[in-house]
Amino acid sequence: MTFAEKLKSIRKQAGMSQEQLAEKLGVSRQAVTKWETDAGIPDIENMMAVSALFDISIDELLSNEKGAKKPADYLYESVTEYDIDEPKHYDMKFGGAKQFTLSGYEGEKIRVRLVSNTMPTLQNDFKVRIDDIRKRIDVEVNRKNGVTEATAKEAVSIFVQIPTPYIRKIECAVNAETVAIRSLECESIELDIKTPNVILADVTGTVEINCNLDMEVVCHSLNGEVAINQVSATSKIYVPQDAAFTAIAKGIGTSISYEKDGKRTEPFSVPEAENIIELNGIKSELVICTDRERR
Repeated sequence: MTFAEKLKSIRKQAGMSQEQLAEKLGVSRQAVTKWETDAGIPDIENMMAVSALFDISIDELLSNEKGAKKPADYLYESVTEYDIDEPKHYDMKFGGAKQFTLSGYEGEKIRVRLVSNTMPTLQNDFKVRIDDIRKRIDVEVNRKNGVTEATAKEAVSIFVQIPTPYIRKIECAVNAETVAIRSLECESIELDIKTPNVILADVTGTVEINCNLDMEVVCHSLNGEVAINQVSATSKIYVPQDAAFTAIAKGIGTSISYEKDGKRTEPFSVPEAENIIELNGIKSELVICTDRERR
């Protein structure tokens, strides 16, 4: 069975349409169609997302692919896992990274995967500590051997998978070029981050983003609340065209404006909608936009 056949089969077994799978992966339906018709193969990030979503290894996904061209994976990696057997509050500190992805999956382990193409000493230079303290899981990535955060932000990406059945709340701190949160449903996710780019794909619950950099936040769907806390920053949040939401500005000197097709427009928030976009802070602006290509 080719990868295309296997993907189509496991999608149907899960009772998902192509559109639903695309939503969970944060890609277009056309991309899923291309993969299922053998017209292309996902890049490594999307392949890992498929692997996590269906709890099937990349090797198994590609095992019978003739002359299988595996996506360009990383040369060096360090993987740390820990068994989870009940709902937990996750408190995680990752420091610097080039790219950071946090996703939920149907499993029973938390997995922290550090990868690099330029650091052969990755396993010696980074230590992942996972502490299980009653109802809480603490995760921390520590640099060793004189490795700086600047080096980590240039050379290391971090992929974290948390078992969906065992999530209560999540607190996560990281500094990265891009922060992506995918396929997560929980009470709340608090992100203490330094990044210009945030991607939220198939996330349900309250997402609180604390960041004082100018950001672009891309929401592939809107299911709950997105609260952005900033001081002296100007950010944009992109939402699906059909998303219904209420927008709220709080704090001192904060303002919200709206764009469609790159042009300023009248407010299109909906009073008393279930979904909420909130701006908090001091002297900050948020532009709510639609019609952006999905990442």
